[in-house]
Amino acid sequence: MTFTEDMPRIDALIARQEGLERIDRETIGAIQLKKLNRLLAREKERGGFYRDLPERLFSLADLPSLPFTTDEQLATNAPGLLLRSQSEISRVLSDATSGTTGAAKRVFYTEGDCERTVELFMAGLGELIFPGSVTMILFPFTGPFGLGELIAEAVSRLGARPLKLGASGTYGEWKDVLNREKPDSFVGMPVQLLRLLRVCGRGSLRRALISGDLCPAAVIESCESILGSRLFPHYGSREMALGGAITCPAHAGMHLRENHVIAEIVDGDGKALPAGEYGELVITTIGMEAMPLIRYRTGDYTRILPGSCPCGSEVLRLDTVSRRDGGEEIAALDEVLFRLPFVADYRAERRDGKLCLEVLTCGEGRLPPLGAAVTARPVRMEDGPLYRAKRRVENS
Repeated sequence: MTFTEDMPRIDALIARQEGLERIDRETIGAIQLKKLNRLLAREKERGGFYRDLPERLFSLADLPSLPFTTDEQLATNAPGLLLRSQSEISRVLSDATSGTTGAAKRVFYTEGDCERTVELFMAGLGELIFPGSVTMILFPFTGPFGLGELIAEAVSRLGARPLKLGASGTYGEWKDVLNREKPDSFVGMPVQLLRLLRVCGRGSLRRALISGDLCPAAVIESCESILGSRLFPHYGSREMALGGAITCPAHAGMHLRENHVIAEIVDGDGKALPAGEYGELVITTIGMEAMPLIRYRTGDYTRILPGSCPCGSEVLRLDTVSRRDGGEEIAALDEVLFRLPFVADYRAERRDGKLCLEVLTCGEGRLPPLGAAVTARPVRMEDGPLYRAKRRVENS
């Protein structure tokens, strides 16, 4: 896949995928309405989960008249939501864990869904890696069409070399990779990057793409200070085939893949909010083949940035995304603890109502009063991440 040099990468990607020369707001709206109506007509014809919705809408302004899709509905209605036969499914992702109660969400992808995600990753990664680059990938590798595998494929297609490290390595292993392979770029979660930089040093790293978890200001600022370059935050979720929005060189928000996803922002009562106001992100995944969703409430909190991007693109941009499922408490702790340059990592747990912190340090310093039971020790090179997935204050 090639990109046109005279337009932003996200514009070039959408234009190529839709067979257009250029795109603007009017064109994007027409694409979205056409694909939404195609989806509604198909749902009506097959009598699936969305069979009671109208067969078509006359305007995108009518989209808020449709009901929301919730996590619970997604978890309990997978057969009714699936548009393709099982033989066409290339990947199934579930949020089932040892602590899951009730039905777990399952999201299905076709090979086409995964291919379009790779193309989006190429558009985003192409801003920071180049032919001959060496890129360390610290996302999980879970088999064909998993997140790590899709990122590695995008890196390879860009002419760079992916280092498939996964999310569970030790500091000693990471430092050995830095010394031996000399990677210039990093792809992983924000706190993963900060831990690596503080304990192992920057080494050959110069640029980084972060995604998959909260992006606290304290973490971003610390990483950028050590790297000497701006980070490229990305946003994605299972429900949008793992890729949703990418950062351009203007670093002014994350451009949404609008030919595949219609975004809305709603308040606590579900009422639409205008661009510039914060609320819950609601998505309609008009470009997903296996399991498109209509007005799915993500539980993520953000805003749509008003106006065009300084890069020249009119594609909608999301601001920093936060969580409303317990993410607020860990975010507040991040702002305090990761402002301290000697904190390498920490884990938060609530035991019998008492906040308990396990802190790993990489230098001398004093922790401020935190109203918590704190145990602290120096980090060891055989240590691994205290969290291997999304971070939150856990209850025991």
